Amino acid sequence: MSGSGAAVRAEDVLPLRRNRDFLLLWSGAAVSFLGSRVNALSYPLLVLWHTDSPLAMSTVSIAALLPQLLVQLPAGALVDRWDRRRVMVLCEAGRFLALGSVAVVLVAGGFSLAHLVLVACTESTLAVFYRLAERGAVRNVVHPAQLRTALSRNEARGRAAGLFGQPGGVLLQALARWAPFAFTALGYLASLIALLLIRKDFQERRTPARPDLRHEVAHGLGWLLAQRFLRAALGYLSVGNLLLQVVPLALVVLIKDDGHDKALLAVVVGLGGLGGVLGALSGGWWERRFRLRTVFVGGLTTWAVLVLAMARTHAPVALGALFAGTGFVGSVFNVVGAVHQVRITPDALQGRVVGTVYLLGSGANVLGPLLGGLTLQAWGGTPTLVVIGGLLAVLAVAAALSRALHHDDDPVPGTPRSRE
Repeated sequence: MSGSGAAVRAEDVLPLRRNRDFLLLWSGAAVSFLGSRVNALSYPLLVLWHTDSPLAMSTVSIAALLPQLLVQLPAGALVDRWDRRRVMVLCEAGRFLALGSVAVVLVAGGFSLAHLVLVACTESTLAVFYRLAERGAVRNVVHPAQLRTALSRNEARGRAAGLFGQPGGVLLQALARWAPFAFTALGYLASLIALLLIRKDFQERRTPARPDLRHEVAHGLGWLLAQRFLRAALGYLSVGNLLLQVVPLALVVLIKDDGHDKALLAVVVGLGGLGGVLGALSGGWWERRFRLRTVFVGGLTTWAVLVLAMARTHAPVALGALFAGTGFVGSVFNVVGAVHQVRITPDALQGRVVGTVYLLGSGANVLGPLLGGLTLQAWGGTPTLVVIGGLLAVLAVAAALSRALHHDDDPVPGTPRSRE
């Protein structure tokens, strides 16, 4: 925690709605994340429009995904070494120029697949650095007693960006092919301006050390592996997230096989996003009232029940409600886990630890569609949901029996573990 903030009584601290620096950080990141979600579909849609080649479309998608796997660990070490504010400013400036170049080329009537691949990879790489720095910066601009509320609002912000960003990207693409890229570039510019207006430091003072990237990455990974609860929880969640990646694909198959319109699929998926927003907003409530282990095992069990229930109905409204429930649980996991991780991790290790956590999540995201494609091709929608629900139930039982998950309240040397 920032040294000055920890000494102030919680009742003397301004509420977050009046915390100027937090509002600037939160709102700047909000438009930044929204721009990223707008571009998630803009790249492949633009390539498919110009080339009519699914292979070319997958090339730009892979370019956007690869940094999520390859850059996380070294980025975490570098973010811990460098000044967080400077990193975030440079990331937003770089993304503004990159996306602006695409808009300019398209307005001029040009198109280059190589240019788009380079921009997609660059934007995704800078997004990794920005996200790692922003997670570590939060606890330095809010009082410790406000940490869970701040992280809950951050999770809601990300879920809302996903809920509105991709449909918005499609609409902007329909207006003009350059429109989503210009919108995103302006969002990065607004985020850059917000960062420059923040007064507080984004990190504690650090003792300069001799740079050694491999040693720094190993140190952060070693610290994470030494935390029994966090290590075990990440292992179970990695498997759970992998299995959950199959669910939306199975819903697509069910709705298509039943002859429903594509617009109905958009409603079902949208309900999942809405559930995520609600889960994020209530995450702090769950974190305050229940032990980590209770939230974790209960959430895995709820996931299993919801997915098995999906296999019992083809009614779109019911599927949407159940899918919203999975998003709700996922957001609660993210908030509760983020509060625990940020609270126990030393400030100088935030980037490396968060990078490792994100790496596990990104890995699951990449493998999930492959698993889903294979199982859906072999079994179809309903049997796949039964298998996924059954595996989630087994995972929940294993988590309930895990001795490592009984250590969620173990103190970390040198880090206060107050429940506020």
